[in-house]
Amino acid sequence: MREPLIMTPGPTEVAEEVRQAMAQNFTNPDLDPQFFKFYAELCGDLQKIINTKNQVLVLSGEGMLALDAALASLIEPGDRVLALSNGIFGTGLAGMAENYGAEVVKLEKSYREPITSREVEEVLEEESNFDLATLVHCETPAGLINPAVEILPVLKERGLITVIDAVSSLGGIEFKPDDWGADVVLGGSQKVLSAPPGLAFLSLSSRAWKKIESRKASQPAFYLNLKLWQNWQEKQEFPYTPSVSDIYALKKAAERLLTEADRYQRHSWIAGAVRKALQAGGLTLYPDSGYSNTVTAVRMPDGIKFSDLNREMLESHGIMIAGAFAELSGKVFRIGHMGENCREEKLYLTLKALQHSLVKLGFKFQQDMLKTYVNEMNSAAVNELNS
Repeated sequence: MREPLIMTPGPTEVAEEVRQAMAQNFTNPDLDPQFFKFYAELCGDLQKIINTKNQVLVLSGEGMLALDAALASLIEPGDRVLALSNGIFGTGLAGMAENYGAEVVKLEKSYREPITSREVEEVLEEESNFDLATLVHCETPAGLINPAVEILPVLKERGLITVIDAVSSLGGIEFKPDDWGADVVLGGSQKVLSAPPGLAFLSLSSRAWKKIESRKASQPAFYLNLKLWQNWQEKQEFPYTPSVSDIYALKKAAERLLTEADRYQRHSWIAGAVRKALQAGGLTLYPDSGYSNTVTAVRMPDGIKFSDLNREMLESHGIMIAGAFAELSGKVFRIGHMGENCREEKLYLTLKALQHSLVKLGFKFQQDMLKTYVNEMNSAAVNELNS
C-alpha cells in the first residue's frame, strides 16, 4: 500500500527536512549546555509564531497536554471559570476545569455559529467574580473560528485570566495575544507547524504566572505543574527529560514557517477556494458562518456514510480525510488545509478524489468542483499581481 496523502486537520503532512531534523543524532538534554540554548531558541521562534513577548514553554506530550497543564496549574478548587463553548473542545475545557475543582459557568451556543463579544458581555453583566475564562479559537471538529479579537478585550477589561486553545490556528490565522489580552495561548506541534505529533507549547503572561505562583491549594500533579518550569533557563534544569528528537523536528518546522511572510494569506486564499468549490458542487458547509482557514467541515450528503467515503478516498485514491467525533460523529467530513497541507496542488488532488468518490457513492454534483477551485486560485494569483 502506498503512503497516503494525509489531508486531515492534524496531524498533517511533514516536510522532508523536518523528518531529517528528527533523525539527527541526539544528546542528553539534561546535561548538554548547547541543548538548553537550542531549546531557548525554539521558544523564541514560537514567540514569533504566536506573536507574543510572553514566556513560551515546550512540553513533551501531544497538544492536549498544554490544555491540561494550563488548567491544572491555574485553577484552585472554588475558582469561578467562564467557559465559552460552541464546540467539542470548548465543552472539553469546561470539563477539565470542573475536574480541578472549579465552579464553571458555561456560555453555550450552537456548534455552527461563532460566539460574539456581545454574548460574552451579557453573561458578564449577569454573573461576576470570575477568575478565569476559556475559549477555543478554532473549533476543529466544526471548522469554526471564534472572533478572539473581539472577545478577549471584553474578558481582559473584566480582569479575567484567559486561557485560549489556539492549537489548530496558530501560524495559519493571525492571532495577537498581547494586543487582544490573552494570558495563556496553547498550541501543538502537529497542526499548522506540520511537525510530528508529540509536543505541546504555550505562552504565559505575567498575570498567569502570578496566579500560578500565588495559589494556596497544593498542586495535585507533577507532570502538569507549570510552576516547575519557572527559571529553567537560569537554573539550566528541566523538570523532566525533554523529547529531544521531537524538539529538533519542531525547531526546523518553526524555522520553515517563519520564512514565509504571507502564510496567513496563503491559508486564506486556499481555504476560500476550497469552500467555494465545495459549495459550487452542491455540498453544504457545516458552520453557518465563522469559517476557519485551517480546516473545512462539510455535512455528509444524505444517504452516504462517512465510513464509505473514507474507505473510497483512502483505498482508491490514497488520500486520508477526517470525520468527526462525539456529537458530530457521522455528520461531517473534514479536510485539513493547514501548514504543509495548505498547498494548491494538494487541495486540487483532494477535491478531485473527493468528487470521484462521491460520484461513485451516488452523489450528483451541481458543478465541477475542480473548475471552481482552479478559477478561484487563478483569481487570487491575479489579485496578488495587481496588489
